[in-house]
Amino acid sequence: MTRSRWRKQLRPALLSVPLLSIVTGLIFPIALAVPARLFFPGQSRGSLIVRDGEVVGSRLIGQSSKRPGDFHPRPSAAGGGYDALASGGTNLGPANPKLRDGASDDPATPTVDESFAGVRQLASEFRLENGLPTTFPVPIDAVTRSGSGLDPHISVANATLQIARVARERKLSQERVRRLVQEYTFGPQLGFLGSARVSVLELNLALDDLALAVSSPSPASP
Repeated sequence: MTRSRWRKQLRPALLSVPLLSIVTGLIFPIALAVPARLFFPGQSRGSLIVRDGEVVGSRLIGQSSKRPGDFHPRPSAAGGGYDALASGGTNLGPANPKLRDGASDDPATPTVDESFAGVRQLASEFRLENGLPTTFPVPIDAVTRSGSGLDPHISVANATLQIARVARERKLSQERVRRLVQEYTFGPQLGFLGSARVSVLELNLALDDLALAVSSPSPASP
């Protein structure tokens, strides 16, 4: 093969590397980032929730909460629960007995927690903590884990069944809590994708803000 032929074949390959690096590594990201920052400033930064100058979470990532006065998110298989560094689901099929019945911890491996709460156990716990009859139908998202383990939302039915417990623990009327649930209920995406959902973190933060407003003394009148 002659030198001129080598050059003819190598030149396109050598030129494409810097060209594609500039296009895909500089021009394309800028073309996406600049309009996003201009038209969607909150979403482009991760839909962060800020309180008193500090980031307390994101509208896109759920957080674990077991306080009696909080709305509880759906179960999670991400690490110990809502661990963003270990995002993932159970990968258990619907016919897997472990999904239904759960699994106990193996005493032969004391350093590893292999216990797994199945649908039956999760349903019993949900009924117990919310004062429901033992045969009461439980919303599916209250006993199943999402594919990411970081779902920030629960169904309206799930949130509705928790209202009485939250109102009792927070010493609020059920109607006041119900209005907050409605305030943080979002419809299907684009109007037709999915179903209505409740943002758990935002709802719990709103409850905290309400409690703070109630406990703060009103300014003395002049």
